[in-house]
Amino acid sequence: MRVVPLTGGPVELRGALDAEITPAGVMPRRLPAWTKEQYQDPSVYGVTVMPSGVRLVFRTDARELELEVLTSTGQLDGDPRPRPTGVLELLVNGTLAGRRQAPVGNVLRMAGPGSVQRLVPGEPGTVRFTGLPAGMKDVELWLPQQTPTELVALRADGDVLPPLPDGRRRWVHHGSSISHCIEADGPTGTWPVVAASLGGAEVVNISQAGNALLDPYIARTIRDMPADLISLKVGINIVGLAVFRLRTFGPAVHGFLDTIRDGHPDTPLLLMSPVSCPALEETPGPTTTGPDGKITALGDPAEVATGALTLAVVRAELERIVTARQKRDPNLHYLDGRVLLGPEEAADLADGLHPTAPAYRRMGQRFATHAFAHDGPFR
Repeated sequence: MRVVPLTGGPVELRGALDAEITPAGVMPRRLPAWTKEQYQDPSVYGVTVMPSGVRLVFRTDARELELEVLTSTGQLDGDPRPRPTGVLELLVNGTLAGRRQAPVGNVLRMAGPGSVQRLVPGEPGTVRFTGLPAGMKDVELWLPQQTPTELVALRADGDVLPPLPDGRRRWVHHGSSISHCIEADGPTGTWPVVAASLGGAEVVNISQAGNALLDPYIARTIRDMPADLISLKVGINIVGLAVFRLRTFGPAVHGFLDTIRDGHPDTPLLLMSPVSCPALEETPGPTTTGPDGKITALGDPAEVATGALTLAVVRAELERIVTARQKRDPNLHYLDGRVLLGPEEAADLADGLHPTAPAYRRMGQRFATHAFAHDGPFR
C-alpha cells in the first residue's frame, strides 16, 4: 500500500472550504477559515466540521483503498454508548461501491444537550475498501455527514491521479439541519446530494444545523465562491430560535441576497421557505423538546399581530420579497418548502422537525424534479 498525500497532491477535497491542520491530520471545514473570528457560539464550529457533502475525489487503478480517520462523536452521561458515527461511502464511476461504518475515535461526554463537553481522547481507525474493479476509475470517498472526521492517512495499492474535469455545474446550497441532513442514511442520502446526482450538478453544501440565521459571513462566503447555481433554505431556525421579528426579518433577507448578488449578479438563485413543521406553522418560537421527544413551540400565537414569526408568516414574507425583487432580478426564484415535504407527511418527522432518511431521499427527488426541469430555475 502506498501513502497518498491528503494535501498538495492528486486528491481533491470537495465540499470543504478549508482544511484545518490538526495534531492528528487534516480536519475538513465547510466554511473558510476567516469566518471563525465572526461567531462566538461553539455550535457553529461544531456543525461546520461535520462534513456533510465532503468527499475525497481522485482517479486510481488501485484495487484496494484505506482511509485512516479520527472521528469525534458525542455521548450523554446516561447513554451506554456514543452516538452513531455514521458511514463512509465509496463511489466508483458514479456508482456506490461500498459502505463502511465510521470508527469511534474521540468521545465528547456531556451531562445533557448543550452542557459542557468533556473530551475522552480516542485513537484513529482505518476503513478499507477492497475488490475495486480493475483499471483506471473515478473515485469519490464520502465522509459521514454527522461526525467531525479528521483525515489521518490515505493509502492505495495503485497509482492515484487528480480527477479530470467533468463539466458539471457547481451548485452552492445553504440551509439548516434539514439541509445538513444528520438523520440521512449516509452521506449520499442527504437530499442535496440526491438532487445533485439527479440534476447532473456538483453540490457544495454549507448548511449549518441549528444556525441558518442569515449570518452575514455566510452571505459573503457565497458571494466569493465560484457558483453556477445557488439555493437558500430560510426560516426554520429563525422561527425556532425567535431571533427576528417581521420588521427585522425582511431587511435581513434583502441584505443577505444583496451581498450574494454583489458576487453573482446573474446566477440562478432559488430561495426556499421551510418544509412543513406542525408545531411552528401558526405558533411562534422559541421551541423546546417535550418528554415525548417531539418539538414544541413556546410562543404565543397572539403575538403574530405584533410581528412574531411563524412558518406561515415567513413563507408569505419570502414570497413577497422574491416577487418584488424579480422585477429587476429575473434569475431569482421562490419555492415553497412544502413542495419538498408537506403537512400530509408529518409522520415522516420523527421528532416533529427532522425528516427520516427515506423522506430526505424523496425531498431530493422532488427538488430535482422542480429545479432541474426543462422550465425550472436550474434549467
